[in-house]
Amino acid sequence: MPSVDEPFTLIIFGASGDLTRRKLMPALFALYAARTLPEPFAIVGVARTEMSTDEFRRRMRDAIVEFGRVQPPSDIVWERFARTLFYLPGNPKDPELYPRLQRFLEEIERGRSGPENRLFYCATPPSLYDDIVEHLGAARLARGRDGWTRIVVEKPFGQDDDTARALNRQLARVFREEQIYRIDHYLGKETVQNLLVFRFANGIFEPLWNRNHVAHIQITVAESIGVETRGAYYEEAGALRDMMQNHLLQVLCLIAMEPPVTFDAAPVREEKNKVLQAIRPIDRTQVAEVALRGQYGPGFVEGKHVVGYREEKGVARDSRTETYAALKLFVDNWRWAGVPFYLRTGKRLAKRVSEIVIQFRRTPHMIFRRQPTGAGPNHLVLRIQPGEGIALTVAAKVPGPELHLAPVTLDFRYGEVFGGQPPEAYERLLLDAIHGDATLYARGDWVEQAWAILAPVLEAWRESDAPLPVYEAGSWGPPEADTFITGWDGWAWRNP
Repeated sequence: MPSVDEPFTLIIFGASGDLTRRKLMPALFALYAARTLPEPFAIVGVARTEMSTDEFRRRMRDAIVEFGRVQPPSDIVWERFARTLFYLPGNPKDPELYPRLQRFLEEIERGRSGPENRLFYCATPPSLYDDIVEHLGAARLARGRDGWTRIVVEKPFGQDDDTARALNRQLARVFREEQIYRIDHYLGKETVQNLLVFRFANGIFEPLWNRNHVAHIQITVAESIGVETRGAYYEEAGALRDMMQNHLLQVLCLIAMEPPVTFDAAPVREEKNKVLQAIRPIDRTQVAEVALRGQYGPGFVEGKHVVGYREEKGVARDSRTETYAALKLFVDNWRWAGVPFYLRTGKRLAKRVSEIVIQFRRTPHMIFRRQPTGAGPNHLVLRIQPGEGIALTVAAKVPGPELHLAPVTLDFRYGEVFGGQPPEAYERLLLDAIHGDATLYARGDWVEQAWAILAPVLEAWRESDAPLPVYEAGSWGPPEADTFITGWDGWAWRNP
């Protein structure tokens, strides 16, 4: 890991796009305001849009004011940060851009001492990754002369296992694996990170974290919004590719992994890979038993009427793209044998919520025979968003002369305990990439394994001509979702 005093240059391809405006630049300014960025540094935006460095700086200030968690406290602080911003117009597909970029970087870096550390960030559509990587290699920008060079790529990492392997091969032709940072912003969220602390720093839960005490686990990522302006993209992706292959499988790995030897990148990522290796392969002929999909129709969200998916801009009127997906997976190892992991994600659901639910087994014998119905199984809920926190549901006696049981929730909320607004996910992940810490980034073989797990589902859905279940916008998904989780075990989704 480099010294915090080492300089660096961040080069953002796609610097005129939404990701830079909404996430990257606000995160970088928040890190700067907190004095956590190594200095001196420079941020170079690269995009096809023609504009000057001064115009780029103005646009980035507007973006921080609109989207930033931390606002510029004064003109003086902003001016200091603005002096680190530069802009170079150019098409990432054009090989002639890269020699110009090399000269541009050399000119910026000439006035400072220290090694030549560079972080390239692909904030572009994935279709440009191959060109960017190839041209960086041809221009000899993939290897620093006396410092480090790294590249960050955004999801999706391919569209299936074949394209994921092709992307990894392309990256490997130019960069070493330790230089590649595949970013999943979900892993930068405070509650997701705290999951590891919660598990491995508290001795009271580790003895219970296994098949002997856990009945099943639910992972939910629900959105109340529709596809917005991303209809054309979503037609190619769908819920399984957009959320399940990356976010939800990453969270599953953090829940199910064994304790790593140390909390360093290599051992943590190795344990996560072992989880994927242990997931029971999905039989192509039994996909309907472990996977469910649906598509939202018209309905009401927060009292407002919204159109169905097929009426959204950029969506085919006969589209069969799923906007809801649910999976039942099993991790066939000593700790989790027989414990189902239920994963679901969807758009236009009843509310925006991301959470993990650990449902423990019922007590083996209910001694309170007069009021047996009041004591259900214990639940441990880890809320990722909104209202980040942890809640444990236990049974307690209701005050009074009769013996009545009722569930009581012990609730911890980050905002109430620690105060302030938690850092955005990109703040943590950008700083990790700058410091060379890949713990919260996906490794190439993890990505390929994740796609391989879902390949039978994608294939079966592509070939199926069965009617696609439709659910009302503002509901919790298709009616089939309820029977999907109940089945023989009588469980139910937790709908907060």
